[in-house]
Amino acid sequence: MKDGRPIRVVGDRRAPLYGGYTCPKGRALPEQHTHPQRLLSSQRRGADGFEAIDSERAMDEVAARVRAIIEESGPRSVALYIGTNALPYPGSVALGPAWLRALGSRMLFTSNTIDQPGKQIALALHGGWHAGAQDFESADTWLIVGQNPLISKSASVPSQNPGQKLKAAVGRGMELVVIDPRRTETARRAHVHLQPRPGEDPALLAAMLHVIFHEGMADHAFLAANARGVEELREAVAPFTPEHVAERAGVPKADLIEAARVFGSAQRGGASCGTGSSFATRGTLTEYLALCLSTVCGYWPRAGEQATRLNVLLPAFTPRAEPYPPYRAWGFGEKLRARGLTNTAAGLPTAALNDEILLPGEGRVRALFCLGGNPMMAFPDQRRTQQAMQKLDLLVTFDPELSATSRLADYVIAPKLTLETPGMSQPAELLKYFGPAVGYAKPFGMYAAPAVEAPEGADVVEEWQFFYGLAQRMDLPIHVVGFYGWGKHVESPVVVTELDMRRRPSTEELYEIICKGSRVPLAEVKKHPHGALFDEVRDVVHPRDDDCGARLECAEPSMLSELALVRADEWRARQNTPKHPFRLVPRRSNHFVNSSGRSLQGLTRGRPWNPAYLHPEDLVELELSPGDLVRIRSRHDAVLGVVAADESLRRGLVSMTHAFGTNPDEQENPRAVGSNTGRLLRAEDDYDPVSGIPRMGALPVAVESVR
Repeated sequence: MKDGRPIRVVGDRRAPLYGGYTCPKGRALPEQHTHPQRLLSSQRRGADGFEAIDSERAMDEVAARVRAIIEESGPRSVALYIGTNALPYPGSVALGPAWLRALGSRMLFTSNTIDQPGKQIALALHGGWHAGAQDFESADTWLIVGQNPLISKSASVPSQNPGQKLKAAVGRGMELVVIDPRRTETARRAHVHLQPRPGEDPALLAAMLHVIFHEGMADHAFLAANARGVEELREAVAPFTPEHVAERAGVPKADLIEAARVFGSAQRGGASCGTGSSFATRGTLTEYLALCLSTVCGYWPRAGEQATRLNVLLPAFTPRAEPYPPYRAWGFGEKLRARGLTNTAAGLPTAALNDEILLPGEGRVRALFCLGGNPMMAFPDQRRTQQAMQKLDLLVTFDPELSATSRLADYVIAPKLTLETPGMSQPAELLKYFGPAVGYAKPFGMYAAPAVEAPEGADVVEEWQFFYGLAQRMDLPIHVVGFYGWGKHVESPVVVTELDMRRRPSTEELYEIICKGSRVPLAEVKKHPHGALFDEVRDVVHPRDDDCGARLECAEPSMLSELALVRADEWRARQNTPKHPFRLVPRRSNHFVNSSGRSLQGLTRGRPWNPAYLHPEDLVELELSPGDLVRIRSRHDAVLGVVAADESLRRGLVSMTHAFGTNPDEQENPRAVGSNTGRLLRAEDDYDPVSGIPRMGALPVAVESVR
């Protein structure tokens, strides 16, 4: 700190689990807080552009406009979108949906269904394990599909210094299997790296199951006690021989067999899938087969083992060595007007939100609130997204700068930022509901008071305070609802708290409400300024209840039907064609969380664009050099890109980070801000019929020089 301003972020070596580790995004917080483009007051669109507006006045006007829209079109006409960057602000994630529920609207959309919806949908179809997944740090093997946790800082490898964690795991003998068309930072540490044609993940996992069954590596005792449909699964994967799948995926047969043997012969292990496999379509099937792999091998915690992810600022529960059954994965709740889509175990299909805004008729969404997200950069089908944003009668964003979406908004609410608000570890605990080995394996808890005051003279508010103010003005009650599991599997009773609408609570009081019923009281966690591991939380996995008759489902009909379609797929016919000889695949950046951070020099390091990476031999064949400008063309649209060489890529691929570029009606400037790959997609093209996620990876494209 200097004169009340943040200057530098360093790691706290006394913080358990972290030991002084920080990521680039965290180290860039001071620049974000003091950036000259930061909004220090909310903005309202006027005839001549944006003008500053007092936050209380903005609440008055927005509340009046929402009330008028509801009177004309009903509550369904108001929607809320929550993006990834809302995660550090627990009050906002609690109050935004609570306000929407109070309106009577169920139109809540999140980034979950434009990223990896298959995780929750597959879990609903397969069922889960009451004691959670086995722990990465004690596993003998792990399978990582389409994911690079050393860069994304999430998912399979513990995010508290993932590079060190993975190095330690491999050093003690873990045999890592990675499936990825790029030799990523994670793949370089793999015992076996399968580098397939993109989109072949389901076939590869089916082939691994084939080998595990054929060579007798299945845990038959575990399956007899805890699973059903095993023989049907064995029959379904029988056609996926190593010979067939090695040919279609373009990987060595011996490596494929070795990957199956490594994974199937261990004592402890797990499997994690990422955005790469999700974007390439059939993401739910990939996730489902990964769960089946863990079940067939018996990779779930047994009675007497050390339990993990036991909750600190979430309610206590007793972990048991037993399944919880499948539950409804889709076809419930709100029915959308586009493509017959419904609510799902992963939430409403966000890829259909544009249609809900643009399609005329009863139920059309007329007002949208964007919390922690930037649809113009993140949504597939960017041109249609812009049409939708401009069609709205009211667009309200919460944004520290005039991002691509905020430039189209009616109101941009200037928020407080991370160092100006309290922080706590409960959101990281909640990540365990989004996949195996995510969140805190050990009982870690932490609370951090605000480190700095908002800049002098600034009119910035916490997002939750804005929603509370809207509720006050609209005479709506606010009920804060706890979140403790998926579907029928709820670890503890849901806690619902009605807020006092006459006196706004402080953020600290709101956190106490959010943590009501936690295993360790928030007041106790606050006593440890560096965070703590709470030994009193430690427990073992308890035996199965005598009356538990649940089984994990290995032969869910829709998944086996989809697997049969994969086998029947004319895969040779869909290989690279003369018109579209390349496949576009996604990649994560170590320095950006989707679109956030692109204006910070400490993160861009002089390169604020997203290069179009190609294999060096492809560059030679195209007569291109690094730094050349190219046009990347799909069958729908085209964007400009700056090429770069990446020998870790499989040949025939173009690899780009998403959420860059400009709006379609703004001048393209790929060397300054990059290009938006979402412009190459169409939401109604080759989409998942349940989650609505369209093909965003393995996308056929052409690469043309721009001289």
